[in-house]
Amino acid sequence: MALAKAQALIDGLTVMDFDAVADQAALDELARWALQNYSPIVASDPPYGLVLDIAGASHLFGGEDRMVSHIIGALSDMGITAYAAVADTWAAAYALVRLSGKSVSLIEAGKTIDAVLNLPISALRLPRETIEGLRDLGFDKVGELAAQPRAPMARRFGQQLWRCVDMMFGRLPELIVPIDCPELIAIKKVFHEPIGLPETIEKYLARLTVALCDQLEQRALGARRLDLRLTNTDHTVQVVTVSTAKPVRTYKTLFRLLRSKIEQIRPGIDDMSLVAVLVEPLGSIQIATSFGPDERPEISDLCDVISNRFGPERLFRVVSAATDIPERAARRLPPLSTDMGSRRNARYRRPERLLTPEPIRATALLPDKPPREFTWRDRRYRVVSAESPEVIRGEWWISDREKGKVRTYFVVEVESGQRFWVFRGGDGIHASTGSLTWYVHGVLS
Repeated sequence: MALAKAQALIDGLTVMDFDAVADQAALDELARWALQNYSPIVASDPPYGLVLDIAGASHLFGGEDRMVSHIIGALSDMGITAYAAVADTWAAAYALVRLSGKSVSLIEAGKTIDAVLNLPISALRLPRETIEGLRDLGFDKVGELAAQPRAPMARRFGQQLWRCVDMMFGRLPELIVPIDCPELIAIKKVFHEPIGLPETIEKYLARLTVALCDQLEQRALGARRLDLRLTNTDHTVQVVTVSTAKPVRTYKTLFRLLRSKIEQIRPGIDDMSLVAVLVEPLGSIQIATSFGPDERPEISDLCDVISNRFGPERLFRVVSAATDIPERAARRLPPLSTDMGSRRNARYRRPERLLTPEPIRATALLPDKPPREFTWRDRRYRVVSAESPEVIRGEWWISDREKGKVRTYFVVEVESGQRFWVFRGGDGIHASTGSLTWYVHGVLS
């Protein structure tokens, strides 16, 4: 609306001049942030969008839904309200995030076409005149347009109409041009003829790695994440990512990690670039000699090999957390972390095998007494002895739902000599104190 009308409607309205250059700079800064934290291919989508190719990256966060939640939460911490859509194509995600009416749209692979058929034709990113012309003909939905014969529509509106439809449906590729980050250390090689043999790729990859290590040494930096970007003859971009547990600039280490990924690369490469996306300060290191005392073996190289081969989520340390709730008492840390965890729970006796709480059918004389017998996994057990109860209360300072909630645990021994850790309550700490539902939570040796 006109500014004068807006000021008349809202008393004390704040008015600021539109600065397109500053807005684009801020958007590019967000794109670089996403590049370093979430995806090796990120582009800004003016005026207020980001495009991330998360193929091969979402598993690092436990799936697409968790990755999207993590991104939205991180942006929220920066004071930015964000909406997200995940689809097979950039055009479909663009349309869904703006026109679906949902804060998060997650479309399963192969179901993108069904998800966009009912969107308005403005989702196709066509010129305004084309959209108005289509509406004059009675077309309101993408599905209505897609069902029409192509030739008559192309003669009237041009081939761009069907290119937009095909890019949304995934029939034509849509190139994502990654954000340019001059501050990142990058080494690039352009080929006169496409290459594809593994031996050739390995040769040029070795040269890129040597040049990158030289740049890192000049700046006293070590790499924590490297992206190998390869542009194919069909204008698609392949990205191979390797990570390290600590800053590294040793050629032998970095090249070994990169070489192990060559089998994933498709042939027909026009150019390749090696980018140090995440770096940390790394000073000079004293070379060890045989005259000094024995040193601890360096295991970071082994951690890097395992993490890059099987996934970083597969390698971790487990330490104790400061909590009374048994299933929260352990947390995962990176394998080389020096955090020793909390010793708060060291005095508690816990089963060697902790289970997800499984309901059992139990018979007890009184609510505050252990069960006399119970049935678990279709097998009946008769209790011959039990140890004094342990009462665990909900962490009310974390969640209001846990106020007044309590579990009563017993270590019970059955006729066969097995010992179980059972409690009265619910499968979570949120159970009512008066509930007589029993659960097995662990097995003791």
